Amino acid sequence: MDWTGCELVEVIPGKVSGKQIIKGTRIIADTIEQYSARGASVEEIREDFPSLSEETILCMIDYLKTQRASAA
Repeated sequence: MDWTGCELVEVIPGKVSGKQIIKGTRIIADTIEQYSARGASVEEIREDFPSLSEETILCMIDYLKTQRASAA
């Protein structure tokens, strides 16, 4: 997944091997896609990643939906 257009994602050379991560964390952005693909709820994601706000998770899921719709 290309998260380039998502304002909540950043790439910092040398941090998490330069992968796209959720801003202010070391959580790889694709993790949200993986959880979403398996049908995990926002609450389940927050249980595993308590540093992420519900708002952040919902915005990232919305971005995923937008990207999938534009690819179809």
